[in-house]
Order: sequence, then C-alpha cells, then structure tokens
Amino acid sequence: METLIDIFNAVREFLNPAHLIDYLLALLGNWVYLGLWFVIFAETGLAVGFFLPGDSLLVVSGLFAAAGKLNVVLVMLAFFLGSVIGDSTGYWTGRVMGKSLFGRENSWVFKPSRVEKAHAFFERYGPKTVLLARFVPIVRTFAPIVIGSVKMEYPTFLAYSVAGGALWISTMVLAGYFFGGIIENALGIKLQDHIEKVVIVVVALSLLPPVIEYLRHRYGKKPIEDAPQDIA
Repeated sequence: METLIDIFNAVREFLNPAHLIDYLLALLGNWVYLGLWFVIFAETGLAVGFFLPGDSLLVVSGLFAAAGKLNVVLVMLAFFLGSVIGDSTGYWTGRVMGKSLFGRENSWVFKPSRVEKAHAFFERYGPKTVLLARFVPIVRTFAPIVIGSVKMEYPTFLAYSVAGGALWISTMVLAGYFFGGIIENALGIKLQDHIEKVVIVVVALSLLPPVIEYLRHRYGKKPIEDAPQDIA
C-alpha cells in the first residue's frame, strides 16, 4: 500500500508544472527548453500524453520567465515548435492509420468518450477545430488524430495549427509573464510562492469550456417535436 502511495505522490509531483520545470532545469541546465519542447510535443502529438500539463505548464513557465529563471522568448519558441510538430504528428498518425485506431473497444488511450468528444468538436467547428481545440484539454490531443483520419488537406490543417499554436502559447505564457508582475505590484503577492493555487485556477479555467458545453447540451432547451395545434 505504501508503495502505491509513493508512486502516486511521485506522479503527482512530476505533473506539478513548477516541480517539472525545476526538475528539467536541474537535469538539463541550459537545455531545459528541449525538455519543455518535448512535454508540449507529447501533450499535443502523442495520444498517451493527454494527461501531461498543458495550459498550466505554459502559464507557470511564464511566471518562471518573469522571475528570471527562464528566457521568455526561448520558452515561447520551444512551446510553439512542440505544439506545431505535435499537431502534425497526430494528424499523420490519424491519416496513415485511419479509423482503425478507434475500432478497439478495450483501448485505454482511444476510449470512445475521448474520441467522440474530439469528433463532435470537429463536426461543429470544421477546420477551425485545429485552432479552437488548443484551448480545450484532451480535445487538443485527439483532435489532430481525428482530423487526419477524415483526411483534411494538410496545408489547411498546418495553417490553422500554426495560427492556433501561436495564439495559445502567446496567450498562456504572456499571461503568466505579465500577470505575475501586475499582482505583485498591486497586492505585494508573488505568484511564484503560490504555484499550486495558480495551477488550480488555470486548470479550472481550462475545464470551464467543456463543462459549459456539457451543461448546455444536458440542460439546454430541447425543440418541441409535437407542438399542440390551435383548434379552430
């Protein structure tokens, strides 16, 4: 039992963005940006990476850059390249392997619920899915695979991927980079000392769109199929 608890705590520590960045800094030194690149590449391009920190890692990296521990330009460049290459990897995985990926009933990675969520997103937004999915956890991991499986033209996919990656990364990283300074100047609070609370807020905001969408479908008004007709 203690072993399982130790494993759980180790995984939790690893998935904490601040601890992950500290670990990469200690392990890689100036090559830390390669480690950050790989995390975002895996989160966006490898189906098994859907559990990795995405939004929270971007925001916390911005805080680290504001504190002088990272270079904000190199951070954004590493994340941008990781997101675009990851997207393309997912796209070609779906395009080459096709829908055979989704036919495995007992698949842990390609669970029907995850794939259906990404497919529904694509059905609703079309090519814009590539851009919009960046801001929706889990969907951004599986959307490129689904889009590749339906064989969207790659130049179109790549254009939306580049635009979406640039928007997602600049928004998240710069939010951490500038917002940390604003809070410190206004309230005298260093967000670097409250990373866990920052992560909770970022995760909550990231989950807000899918939660709202679920509630809208679950409790939204349904069309009345058999409306009563006026009696003359």
